[in-house]
Amino acid sequence: MPALWIAHVTVTDPEAYGKYAELAGPAIAAHGGQFIARAGRYVQLEGKERPRNVVARFPSVEAAVECYNSDAYQAALNHARGASERELMVVEITD
Repeated sequence: MPALWIAHVTVTDPEAYGKYAELAGPAIAAHGGQFIARAGRYVQLEGKERPRNVVARFPSVEAAVECYNSDAYQAALNHARGASERELMVVEITD
């Protein structure tokens, strides 16, 4: 079943985070991920507000987790650490 990769982010160092974004996109695409939303308009109804919200669709939970654990994504993630506060989850899409 397909899955959604959902990230809620507050960027604290735009230059370093820009490098993350530059490298993360190709890593996500290489694992079948397609962006649905990236930093678009949002309305925070509950919980901690994060001004950058990203949703990508993957073929499966496993594909999303493989992406996260891949060398390419981990290399990208090194630029996000210390440059952002993030929550990331993968949720299976059910009918």
